[in-house]
Amino acid sequence: MRTVSVIGIGAGDPRQVTVQAIDALNTVDVVFMMDKGAQKQELSRLRREICERYITGTSYRIVVAADPERDRAASDYQSAVDDWRSRRVEIYERLITGELGEHGHGAFLAWGDPSIYDGTLDMLGQVRGRGVVSFELDVIPGISSVQALAARHQISLTQTGQPVHLTTGRRLSQVLAGQAGDVIVMLDSGCAFAALEPDGLEIYWGAYVGTDEEILISGRLADVADDIVSARADARRRHGWVMDSYLLRRDQRRGDEPAAG
Repeated sequence: MRTVSVIGIGAGDPRQVTVQAIDALNTVDVVFMMDKGAQKQELSRLRREICERYITGTSYRIVVAADPERDRAASDYQSAVDDWRSRRVEIYERLITGELGEHGHGAFLAWGDPSIYDGTLDMLGQVRGRGVVSFELDVIPGISSVQALAARHQISLTQTGQPVHLTTGRRLSQVLAGQAGDVIVMLDSGCAFAALEPDGLEIYWGAYVGTDEEILISGRLADVADDIVSARADARRRHGWVMDSYLLRRDQRRGDEPAAG
């Protein structure tokens, strides 16, 4: 039977690829990559660099497919994501069926850890559910952007006796309104932190963490929010894309409960 591996490759530094991931890479026949267009060629380049660095054999192939466009301006976010994923499912099914032999081993390389904010596992589950092609699924964990962020800022993600909530920028104000503890935020293209009442909050922000383009900013939200917004906008102008995340931490010496502004 075919085998498909989803391999976590870290947050951007090729040295974050684990021994387990390297072992898996050296058993694959095909590496599948999605082409996200000219603006994000760096992501494809890093994936290729990882293959060239760690795969010792020469018998594997890299198969590239164009990633379908997603309507990022849609009023119904969930429907837009569902539509994009359904088209990706069809592409995945076609790649596995057409490019992977009956007993072949294929791999998708996922940034960070495949189980954290990456839809590859869900989409491959949908492919299997359609019943057109059968395959065993293997998941190799990786160093997530959240882990890399904490390491680069030299902090722990947790405080004694305090919860940590993982969310998106779209849900940030709702999470804080529910009086959660510290909050890790991913996928925040709109800089939702800038709309918060900043008193009593600290932020640890990072973009392109683990790469040569890494940017790190931390401090009281009131002091550095504008700096982050500016740095993010400048980075997007220069690169065409931004991959960032941040930790919002309450000052435990204060009793303030920040709310959305």
